[in-house]
Amino acid sequence: MPPRALINPTDYRRLTTDGVQRRARAAGFQQWRTSIERLGGCTHPIRLSGSWAVQDTATGKVLADRTGQVMVPCGNRRESVCVACSDRYAADAYHLLHAGLAGGTKGIPVTVADKPRLFVTLTAPSFGPVHNRPTPNGKVIPCRCGEYHHPDDPRLGQPIDPGTYDYRGHVLWQAHAGALWHRFTTYLKRHLAEAAGLRQSAFSEVARLSFAKVAEYQRRGVIHFHAVIRLDGPDGPNDPTPRWGTVGVLTDAVRLARANTVITSPKVDGRVWELAFGDQLDIRPIRPLDASAVEDDRGVISDDRIASYIAKYATKGTSTAQAADRRIRCQADIDRLQVSAHHRRIIQTAWDLGALVTCPDCHPDGPHQAEGCACQQRQRARYCDTCDNGGEITRTTRLHRLHPGRTDKPDPLDALRLRRWAHMLGFRGHFLTKSRQYSVPFRQIRDDRRQYQHEHTFAQLGITDDETITVINDWAMTSVGHHTPAERELAAAIAERRREQRKHRHAKERKD
Repeated sequence: MPPRALINPTDYRRLTTDGVQRRARAAGFQQWRTSIERLGGCTHPIRLSGSWAVQDTATGKVLADRTGQVMVPCGNRRESVCVACSDRYAADAYHLLHAGLAGGTKGIPVTVADKPRLFVTLTAPSFGPVHNRPTPNGKVIPCRCGEYHHPDDPRLGQPIDPGTYDYRGHVLWQAHAGALWHRFTTYLKRHLAEAAGLRQSAFSEVARLSFAKVAEYQRRGVIHFHAVIRLDGPDGPNDPTPRWGTVGVLTDAVRLARANTVITSPKVDGRVWELAFGDQLDIRPIRPLDASAVEDDRGVISDDRIASYIAKYATKGTSTAQAADRRIRCQADIDRLQVSAHHRRIIQTAWDLGALVTCPDCHPDGPHQAEGCACQQRQRARYCDTCDNGGEITRTTRLHRLHPGRTDKPDPLDALRLRRWAHMLGFRGHFLTKSRQYSVPFRQIRDDRRQYQHEHTFAQLGITDDETITVINDWAMTSVGHHTPAERELAAAIAERRREQRKHRHAKERKD
């Protein structure tokens, strides 16, 4: 079956419907459905082949074993790729964030709820006017173009004048967003130390800054950060905050840190950009509230709703920004993208700023040749097997290959690796990050779930003492994904049904 993008939508639905009916009538369907139900409806399962056994090392007796093929979840956090796995990631993110906000779980004390905490939104600057839907005081007013835009208007987020929009500045800001956040936290600690009358080097001896942040794409294709910032004692959440550490002091420090955070971009065609956060800054105190309220009349937000909000956007990926879910390997990948002209130009700008040259491993004769060139073979493979970079490498790397004795430093623009991150519109960071002492890591949450499954399996086998029990796993990956579009559609339907069931159950629990 050809790729979905090459088929008329009506024909695709008809072909998929016919395939679903045939798959439902095929032999072994119930067994397949049971496996997918166990995965929650994963749309890109990983197929493994091998064996599993539980053995009592004291007696040498095999208590249970299994040989054959199994499927495990893909684990992709993007909702646009896999609904089931993104829901699992969002649930883990919620527990991680809520533990750092309210405490009482995951080893975090409930006293963190009484500490100075802020919900901060840091935005990007303007790179040119875009179509928007302003709603000051809750009333919609005309856009700068003079029109009223519907909420679903595809022009929202698109430049009013694409010819004057600063696409290079947009991409360079995205590429430095992570560095801007790091510098922001550095300045924040400095201003807190000044407010306490301390030397900057002495701040860590009396207090610790803990945070969790998520990057969210706006419609114009640029990110902004939502962050929970908490002021702890020097040993983290178990240590009381110094008496001088108040919400007011923390708020003033955030304002000063944002105003002073500036990074100079690498030079591009003789020009540099002064990169900083935008003028729009939202700071709101956090304290425990009734979960049914988003915020009270003083702008104080519920910690439960904040955790839900951040966890939701941690799974959105690039769907709002119309970017790609996978890396771009060549120009043909950009040409095939079904995105707006604005987002295509952002990706193209990131690709062009990558400053890459032909890889000597793929093209020993230099640039693309009219005859005898490996381009056609590389287009079929989508990427180069030897360098894994679409047949291209950075300028500095090429110079070092040709002249191994060179000691010059890498080009700052090459270090951004913009072609690698073109599919993310130039953004090179993680969507959800936290400081070490904010709460437990994702690893611990997943280990707890794995331990629960481990104990559940032992309970089913009647094992009460696992000191002499050994679990032997020998698996190898055989393939990824479903065999047919019909199976993907069925898995997606299972995932969507489970999501609706969870929503209904949670709504009923809140009502009760």
